[in-house]
Amino acid sequence: MKSIMKQLQLIQSELKAPKNQTNAFGKYKYRSCEDILEAVKPLLLKHECTLTISDIIKEAQGLIYVEATCTIKDKSLNAETVTAQAGIDQHRKGMDIAQSFGSSSSYARKYALNGLFLIDDTKDGDTNEHAKQVAEMANDVEPVDPPKKVLPFLKPTDKKWNDALEKETPLATVLQYFQITELNKTEYTKQLNAKL
Repeated sequence: MKSIMKQLQLIQSELKAPKNQTNAFGKYKYRSCEDILEAVKPLLLKHECTLTISDIIKEAQGLIYVEATCTIKDKSLNAETVTAQAGIDQHRKGMDIAQSFGSSSSYARKYALNGLFLIDDTKDGDTNEHAKQVAEMANDVEPVDPPKKVLPFLKPTDKKWNDALEKETPLATVLQYFQITELNKTEYTKQLNAKL
């Protein structure tokens, strides 16, 4: 009888989850959580495994986030588990609270599935690689690498922060120059959206 690790290895090697979704605004292709699940279901059946996904809401230092757990089990109930987290912005523009939680859940689930099935998303729309590509297209300039040394922590009230906001610098560029937290990325986006 094959071990769960051997079955997981076979599923990982056979899984093909193409990027079937298109972001019209950013002009990039991506795969959703649902795309991965659709691609993996026949392989789970073939290798006699089950996959379960669950979420739990957590809080750390005032930041609310969702933690998704993906567990694959074989017939003998041997299991392997991977978790991933995503922050929840309860005040996200254009979304009610249920949509905000659902969006974060989908994001966390997708990355837990990526970890479990070794799916490489290095050029997906929510990674730094794609952010650099968007910044290059928007500014028609050479790629800008992040600074060699870590810059001081920026708060939304800092002058450099406000200067970046005034110039409506693309978020990708701001992130390359300013070492900021998810909370500050959210604050930057909120302020920028408020100006538009």
